[in-house]
Amino acid sequence: MSKPALLSLQQVLKKCFQSLQNNQKILNSVLYECTPLMVSLGNLTEQLRALQNINIANTTLHNFPDLQERLHYKLVQAVDIVLGKLSEKMSLLQSVRDSFSNQVSGAFQLYEQNSDSLDIATCCQRSATAPSICDMLEWLQDAERYYRQQFLRRKVLLQTLKPNQFALLETAAKRWESLDSPRGQDNISDTLFKVSFFVEAQ
Repeated sequence: MSKPALLSLQQVLKKCFQSLQNNQKILNSVLYECTPLMVSLGNLTEQLRALQNINIANTTLHNFPDLQERLHYKLVQAVDIVLGKLSEKMSLLQSVRDSFSNQVSGAFQLYEQNSDSLDIATCCQRSATAPSICDMLEWLQDAERYYRQQFLRRKVLLQTLKPNQFALLETAAKRWESLDSPRGQDNISDTLFKVSFFVEAQ
């Protein structure tokens, strides 16, 4: 590979990993913020189910007209608000995924555009401060796949949730938690450690 092309590709790769570093912080923050929202969904569902199982007309509150209907409306409204906040979080995850996917795509395009001048030995060469170009491209692909899967799986889960579907709402928090991928997180942390000298180098 010609030296200008090599330097250009290295710069693009460096920006990709800097973006990965920032995206990982955003992802962790978004998922952390989603946890109490998922718990709230479960709590609201318990209240809705309890309200459904009681006849207020037979209680000391029977003097309040339409109380049961009004409480039901308020609880459903609260569920909608929580689902709306979760939808906003998914939009943020989608923007992270799209931005990173575009960067990774750009790195591969640059790599392919210079395929005629590729020097396989150079692309596979590692140093004390930098992994090989081949390794870095593979790691970026893995990270991009991880972000795509995290977004899609969580989005599909949220799309199944409706205020009147108690069973799905009650199990939503556990199903949400089951989508966590400690292995995926560890792989990205490991990748960021491996490229730390390369990214920080001037």
